[in-house]
Amino acid sequence: MLAAVLYGKEHLRVEEVDVPVIAPDEVLIKVEVALTCGTDLKTWRQGSHARMIVPPALFGHELAGVVCQIGAEVADFEVGMRVVAANSAPCNDCLYCRKDLENLCERLLFNNGAYAQYMRIPGSIVRKNLLLIPDHIGYQDAALVEPLACVLRGLEETDVNRGDSLVVIGLGPVGLMFVRLAKLRGASVIAIGRRRSQLDAALRMGADQGIDAGREPDVVAAVKHLSPGGVDVAIEAVGSPLTWQWATGMVRRGGTVNFFGGCPKGSKVEFDATVLHYSEITLKASFHHTPYYIRRALQSIACGDIRADELVTAEAPLRDLPLVLERMANRDGDLKTAILP
Repeated sequence: MLAAVLYGKEHLRVEEVDVPVIAPDEVLIKVEVALTCGTDLKTWRQGSHARMIVPPALFGHELAGVVCQIGAEVADFEVGMRVVAANSAPCNDCLYCRKDLENLCERLLFNNGAYAQYMRIPGSIVRKNLLLIPDHIGYQDAALVEPLACVLRGLEETDVNRGDSLVVIGLGPVGLMFVRLAKLRGASVIAIGRRRSQLDAALRMGADQGIDAGREPDVVAAVKHLSPGGVDVAIEAVGSPLTWQWATGMVRRGGTVNFFGGCPKGSKVEFDATVLHYSEITLKASFHHTPYYIRRALQSIACGDIRADELVTAEAPLRDLPLVLERMANRDGDLKTAILP
C-alpha cells in the first residue's frame, strides 16, 4: 500500500509499504480521508513527538474510513461499516484513569498511520474509541472528531457559560472550533489572528469582534478596549510564550486562562505573581481527549455544530502530502487539507 513515513525532521516520504497485519482483536480500515492538523505540522518540523510518535513511523492521526478486515475476536464491527477512529485509548486501570483523567493515562496508547491507504486499529482503540459514522455524516466531517473532542474538553474544563466574555488567541482550525462552540454556549467572543483570512473565518464562525495581531501594537490593550476590565476567559491556541503572557493579561479579576496550545519543550514564561494572586486568576492547561469527549464530538458533528466545509479548504492526493506540509509551514492560507489516499 501507499503510505507516508516520517523519518525525521522535515523528512517525510510517501512510499510503498506492507499492508498492516492485524491481531485477533484488531481492525483494518480502508482510509477514505485523512485531515492535516497543526500537531502533524509541528511533529514534521520537529521530526518526532515526545508522546505520540518516534520515527521512522507511519504518520497522521485524523481519519475516517471503511472497515475492510476484522480480527477473529472482534464482535462489534463488520466489514463494510463506515467508522471513525480516535488516535489513542487509555488503559482504564492506572491512577489517572481511576480519577477520570484518561487523557493523562500512564499507558495511553497512541496510534499513527492515517496518511495511508489502509490503517491498523489496535484492539484497545477498537474497544474504546472506534465509532460508527451516522449515515448522514460524510467522511470529512467524521474525521474532525479527534480535534473537536479536544476542544470540547477544553471548553468544559474552562467552564465557559452563557453571558461570558471570551477571547480566542490563534485562529487555526482548533481556534475556529473554540470560536464556534463558545458562541453556541452563549459567550461573547473576540478572535485574535495574524491574517485577514483567519479573521474573516472567525467572523463566519460567530466571533463578535476580531483583532489583527499583526497590525495591533498592543493586543492586550486592544482586548481591554473592546471588553473593559478584561474578559472572563482567555483561550490560548497558539503555543508560544508571548501569547501565553498575552492571555494572562487579558482576563478580568476572577478570570480563567486555558493554555490550550503547547509551547516548545524547554520554554519559560514569566507572569506577574501579584496580579495572579490578588486578582484570583485561574490558570489551566488542556491536553488531548477522553473516550467520553470522542463520543460528544461525534454527536456535535451529527447535530451540525461543526462542519468540514467550514474548515477543510483544500484536497490533495496522498503523494502530495510533503508539498502540503511545506505549504502549511509557509502559511499558505489553507486551514485543513483533506488527503485522499
